Amino acid sequence: MASNDPQPWYRQPWPWFLMLGPAVVVVAGLATMAVAFRTDDTLVADDYYREGLGINRTMSREEHASDLRIAARVLFNDDRRRVHVMLSTVDPAPKALRLTLLHGARASDDQVIMLGAIAPGFYAGTLREPPAGGWQLRLEDGEGTWRIMGSWKTQQPGASLGKAP
Repeated sequence: MASNDPQPWYRQPWPWFLMLGPAVVVVAGLATMAVAFRTDDTLVADDYYREGLGINRTMSREEHASDLRIAARVLFNDDRRRVHVMLSTVDPAPKALRLTLLHGARASDDQVIMLGAIAPGFYAGTLREPPAGGWQLRLEDGEGTWRIMGSWKTQQPGASLGKAP
């Protein structure tokens, strides 16, 4: 025998099914808002205009390195806490080099390592172990007259920078 007494709305499946979509959107919106408040906007430079004006100076340093035919091989030890650089012939050889590890998305992981000469054309330095992933490497002399770039993945033992002579 069937009963014609309707059940209350909360005992029906359709109202719950129809409310599921908006509930998922609200939860996703709250999660997105939490991520937005917890992270910095490090990809946007505060002084973007001044950085844009400095591009010509940066390009001239890279062109100068290309004219000098500077190339380097960067090698990391197994625990990635020590770095060695073999620099192609540069006359006069710089006393120190500056190696910058740039993370693509998190500026807080970027590192600047000062490398001291251990032999002619060989330099070494110590760094914090970088998180796994892809990195941009920037190597420049202590005076900032030339600069070479390259990329490195933490699964690899090292990277080549600049153009080989």
